[in-house]
Amino acid sequence: MWRYVYRAVNEHDQVIDVLVSRRRDIAAARRFFAAAVDAHGDPNEVVTDRAATPANVIVELLPDAMHNIAQYTNNRIDCDHGSLKARLRPMRGMKTNQTASVIIRGHAFVQNIRRGHYELGTESRHDQLRVAAAFNELATTL
Repeated sequence: MWRYVYRAVNEHDQVIDVLVSRRRDIAAARRFFAAAVDAHGDPNEVVTDRAATPANVIVELLPDAMHNIAQYTNNRIDCDHGSLKARLRPMRGMKTNQTASVIIRGHAFVQNIRRGHYELGTESRHDQLRVAAAFNELATTL
């Protein structure tokens, strides 16, 4: 089943919010932007593709934010989306939105650890070992 993934990425390439939806409509965009704003505050700039749906919601919910739709500005999100698709392709899809949401959020969490956005596994010098060290630290605290 086809699903749309809305993801918020900050200026430091940290994935800060994810929403999986069956449709790319105004209701889904409104849910995503409202949840992201509630959790992280109003952004100064919002970068999207040229789709009309998010543009309408941004005007409604974030009137003071600059909406940037210039070519190549959403490369940060698209590049991260490519690594996600590479992980999902061997799985041959997911049955439910909840499964997709859990897997995509987990992927974002691991990407954020790899990029050093959390104080987890920072003693490790190699990216591959950073994730293992981070999970070891999480296991001891839980």
